[in-house]
Amino acid sequence: MAASSGKEWRPHGCIVSAERDNRAPRNFFREEEAQIIPLGDMSLFVSILDHGGFSAAAKALGLTPSAVSKAVTRLEQRLSVRLLERTTRRIAPTPEGAAYAESLRRILDDLDKAEAAVVEGRGRPQGRLRVNASIAFVVHQLAAALPDFHASFPDIRLDLTLSDHVIDVIAEGVDVAVRIGAVKDERLGFRRIAEIRRVICASPAYLAQHGAPLEPTDLAHHSCINVASSPHLSLWPFRRQDGIEIVETRGPLNVDNAEGVLALGVAGLGIIRLADLVVANAIREGRLVPILTEVHQSEPVPVSLVFPALRQRLPRVRAFIDFMVARFGSSPWRLDDLQRAR
Repeated sequence: MAASSGKEWRPHGCIVSAERDNRAPRNFFREEEAQIIPLGDMSLFVSILDHGGFSAAAKALGLTPSAVSKAVTRLEQRLSVRLLERTTRRIAPTPEGAAYAESLRRILDDLDKAEAAVVEGRGRPQGRLRVNASIAFVVHQLAAALPDFHASFPDIRLDLTLSDHVIDVIAEGVDVAVRIGAVKDERLGFRRIAEIRRVICASPAYLAQHGAPLEPTDLAHHSCINVASSPHLSLWPFRRQDGIEIVETRGPLNVDNAEGVLALGVAGLGIIRLADLVVANAIREGRLVPILTEVHQSEPVPVSLVFPALRQRLPRVRAFIDFMVARFGSSPWRLDDLQRAR
């Protein structure tokens, strides 16, 4: 629509950069001088930097690498500047591209705030919420809490993925992930909600047949079952008068996840050392018995929620974060008798 039509020209979903037509009334632009920059292209450019390349960004956004590449080409043509240095091994922003990305992040952050304000104004949080957590956390803690979450927020559709390895939250397009352990990704925001402590235990049947170890060194004569995918977990720490003693444990069985270790421990196949959030119910029900509690160094490990920083203001994301803090902030899996024994 030309300026002479008498209507103000404001393209939807675009940012307009143009010289002002001094002959036209205030707030009018000459169409032929306008440079229309779709917000989608700008968002794709930031996603490429966040994900570390065209293919990763395309996978996270459900696009083809070609479509993502073309978006950057359009931006570079409109701006008449190279934004990315492309080599066969890596993608890196040029100085102009880095400065442009910093400005775009502020713009996109403002848009997220605007979306959050509009959605909040309509009432309850709603929309698709993508959550990732470990299998053990979902099975032993989150599953029982989800009915209450859905009752409080019926308009949120939860997409839940389970994995026992640390995923790239941004690359996988996840809104919130439950992370056990240190948070090392500086691209992510995080909220610590609780902590776990590991517990050494065995089934009554195993202890009746093999006896309970009285000292950490006795573990050398027992079958110990560990998570094979995390070799450091086979090193069990114990308190001594002169410091911490590390005992390397071994056994005839290897399992690649905590759920498998728990099942084998309850079945009486060996001694296990797992997070209290996993073994708490089995201990309370008498299916497992804590051992070596007086000398075991049960170091606390944080449980946190991690999320792309720009997403935390969305009502559905904030609703889930607040729910998780309220539900698990007290570490409800904590075993009081074990706390006294430490």
